[in-house]
Amino acid sequence: MNTLPEAIVYTETVVHTAPERYVTEAPYQIAIVDIPEVGRKTVRILGEYVTIGESVRFEAYRDEVPCYQRSSDSKISHPGNK
Repeated sequence: MNTLPEAIVYTETVVHTAPERYVTEAPYQIAIVDIPEVGRKTVRILGEYVTIGESVRFEAYRDEVPCYQRSSDSKISHPGNK
């Protein structure tokens, strides 16, 4: 699978009651992100939790799910940011 470009968090949530396969990993964060020239994707967030409007970078795929992490430049100019 290919890597994905940096993205902006559109919305996010924390999963507390996970499917059986991921119950040992709960709580964990998932997000819908805006990826330039790709569109919106649902991704798993690794590491520190992120908030809407933050920049995230692709880290890896886990079980075919793209995983992102807060980028070092976490706030990027985005039309939704105030």
